[in-house]
Parts: sequence; structure tokens; C-alpha cells
Amino acid sequence: MVDIPEGALFVGMAETPQLLRLDRANRHGLVAGATGTGKTVTLQILAQGFSDNGVPVFAADVKGDLSGICMPGTPNEKMLARAAGMDLELRPDAPPTVFWDLYADKGHPVRTTISEMGPVLLARLMELNEVQEGVLNIVFKMADDEGLLLLDLKDLQAALKYVADHEKEFDVKYGNVSAATIGTIQRGLLQLETAGAENLFGEPALNLADLMRIDGSGRGVVSILAADKLIQSPRLYATFLLWLLSELFEELPEVGDPEKPRLVFFFDEAHLLFRDAPKALLEKVEQVVRLIRSKGVGIYFVTQNPADIPETVLAQLGNRIQHALRAYTPAEQKGLRAAAASFRPNPAFDTAEAIQGLGVGEALVSVLDEKGAPTVTGKTLIRPPASRLGPATPEERATVQSRSPVKGIYDTAQDRESAFERINQKTAEGARKAELDAAEAQIAKQREAQEKEWAKEQARREREMNRPAPRARAPARSSRQGMGETIAKSVVRSVVPQLTRALLRGLLGGLKR
Repeated sequence: MVDIPEGALFVGMAETPQLLRLDRANRHGLVAGATGTGKTVTLQILAQGFSDNGVPVFAADVKGDLSGICMPGTPNEKMLARAAGMDLELRPDAPPTVFWDLYADKGHPVRTTISEMGPVLLARLMELNEVQEGVLNIVFKMADDEGLLLLDLKDLQAALKYVADHEKEFDVKYGNVSAATIGTIQRGLLQLETAGAENLFGEPALNLADLMRIDGSGRGVVSILAADKLIQSPRLYATFLLWLLSELFEELPEVGDPEKPRLVFFFDEAHLLFRDAPKALLEKVEQVVRLIRSKGVGIYFVTQNPADIPETVLAQLGNRIQHALRAYTPAEQKGLRAAAASFRPNPAFDTAEAIQGLGVGEALVSVLDEKGAPTVTGKTLIRPPASRLGPATPEERATVQSRSPVKGIYDTAQDRESAFERINQKTAEGARKAELDAAEAQIAKQREAQEKEWAKEQARREREMNRPAPRARAPARSSRQGMGETIAKSVVRSVVPQLTRALLRGLLGGLKR
């Protein structure tokens, strides 16, 4: 029976047992090798070994076959023979497992908020340049100053539109904000929605404590992120895992070098984290990797070639398991030499040649000893797992979820009042105020017109009062009376002369007599 001391994890058998010390497991690690060489099985036996020793584990399941860790294995003859050759008793067993999935198809939904993600990682996710990232920072600052919660993508869209609508105001307060830049960021958000990022942002947000659970028997819970669909959006995959690391770094207290890690984090397809990453982001990753070990967290990068990882990060990975590499092209040969140079030499073999000659389930292993120094590299047969090789069925997943310790906590999305609702309320209030202002302006205009008319009327009346009184005129007479007077005058004018002549004739006649 292989002797596994307390506080150690049995990786496999070389000339001597290869043991990963738990008190050095927070010094991070690397699992590398070409496709089909056994990296996933190595990840599985490490995850189960940590769990058996009371260490919670988080791992991304890129291909879907890591999900079998939730079920006890059924060893075949080859596995039993390998176990016997190691003097290992292989007992089928499975660690406590919780499944997570950004798309909520194969596990509990896992979410964060826009605010928790922050402008730096969002800018990386949307591939923004420095100017655009600066404007995004202004939007976050505005939301913070005005008490607007940024929880999901519609909150950020509303905040962007709000800043664009008040561009001149925010130019003075925060700096230049152009509508064109806002438009570019909005298009980036639409691309995120197309990639499924709306599933990532919202509430209830993931509580990191739920990734660090210990079950009733003292075993660490293994959290498996279903990433077979997520990996189709590699930038979203890498950004989410980097956010998770950053949150662990920010929230966990310092513990120094504990007897065993508080959490072990496996980052599969790790090259996606560093592909086309700007310098500022690489510096952030390096900082997190360097400092998070003192928070009791071990990070294990899983990738094909160590050359996929920047040297500044690679230098901090103390525990290394290297599966076979194939080197046919000059670039592959360069990567092979770099991989070989990262191991402590073993006088018994040439490291570069050994890496090329490894079979499936074999690896070169070098871990940290009690002094923190790398052990001499051992050509190692990786131990067979106690849990199942291959994926879990949908029915088995459903059974695991039905007894999950977080059942019902994350399964129903919440949408409380946040920036979207507050900004829409402000916009509606602004529209109502504008309508009221317009109505009041119309009323004031009408009142002004009425006052002008009244003033004109008053002026006219004053002119009338101040005008001199007209001369008195004879009373008007009726038309009949006027006609009578005319006839009378005509009669007088015709009769009087006649009478006069008659009187004169009479007088003259009297004189003659």
C-alpha cells in the first residue's frame, strides 16, 4: 500500500511517489500538454485529492468530460493494473459536487453585476481602446455620484444614453465625452448580448462563500463550471474567470501560508487569458497571481504549452505537471525547449526528449518541497481517478443539482430598481416637466396678449374721455315735417309776390282816382 503522509496529495508514481504538499499548494501550479495526453484526468485526480483533504475546488469544464467527477468510477482492467503497480487501492468514490453554468442549462446560474465587474474588465471584454475605456470610467463615476446601481447590461445602456443626452453638462464636470465614443461602447454592449453576456450580469450575484464550502464529512465541495458553450466566446470565458480571481483577491483576508489552501482554482485553456491582452491587464494578472497565494488561494493553469503563459506569471507557478508535447515546427521546438528549461533537471534523462516521449497518462512532475524548492523532475505515471472518467449524464446532473447546497438561491433572477428604472423615471419626469413648462409658457403668452388688448382698450377710452365736447345741434326733424316746410316755402315764394303786385296795383289804382 503506497504510503501517503498526512497533508499530501498523491499525484502518481515515479521512482518514488510524487506527492503534492498541501502547505505548498497555494504556490500555484501548471498542468500542460498536448490534446489527448491526459491533462483532464490529471485535473480530475488533483481536484478530487484536494476535496478529500478538505480543500474546496473551482474548475472550468471546457470539454464536458470533467463532469464525471460527481459520480463514483467503475475501474477497468487497465486502471486496476496501474493502481496495482503503484500499490494503490482504487476505491470508487466521488467528491461533493456543485454544477454552475452562465447559461443556466447545465448548472446553477452564476452571475455578477456590472459594478462588480468594473470598467477595466468590461473594457477588455469589449476590446475598447484607451479613450473609450476613459469614457466608460466616466460613466461609472457618474453612476456612483448619482447613486445609480449598475447591475445588468440594460443599466449600463441606460447610463450611456443618459451621459450622451447630457453631454455638455458632463463635459464640464468629468471631461470630454463624445457621442461617437458613447456609440462605440453601445455597439460593444450589443456584441456582448449576442455572445450571451446578458446571462452573466444580474442578480442574485455569486457569493464567493458558496465556492468555498465544506460538506458535513469535512470534504471540500468541487464547483464545476460548465464551459463547453462558454468557451465559444473565449473573451467572455477568460474575462469571467479573471473577474472571479480578482474578486477572491479583493475579498479574502490575508492568511500567509496556511497548512492547506482555502480554495484551489483551475483555469483551463489558460492561454485565452493572455491572448491579445493589453499590458495593463497582464500587469493585473501578474499582481493577482503573485499576491493571492497569501490569501490562501492556489491557482493552477491548464494549457497546452507553458509558452502560452507570460514568463512573469510562469515564474510563480511552483508545482508543475507536464504531459507530452509534440514539436514538429520551429515554433513548437522552441516551446518544447522552454518547457524543458522550466523544470529542475534529472540526471537520469534529458528533459526535452522525455517530454516528447511521454505516453498518455504519463507526465514529468516537479513540486515544491518543505523548503519551497522544486523537487527533481520525475517521470511519473499519473494515478487513476476514483471518480468516473467521462461526462455525467443529464439525469445525473439533475440529481446532483436536486441536492445542491445552493439550490433555490440563484435559480430565479431578480430585477430590483437600478439605473435603468431610475434613469427612465428621471426622463419621464423631465418630459412631464417640459410639457408643464410648455403649457405654462403658452398660458403666459395668452395672458400677455390679453393684457395688451386690455391696455389698448384703456388707452382708447382715455382718449375718448379727454376729447373736447362737440357743439349743440338742432334737434333733428322728421322727414314729413321737413317736406311740409318745403311746400310752405314754395307756396310763400309764389303767393307773396303775387299779393304784393296785387296790392301795388291796388294802391296805384287808388291814386289815379
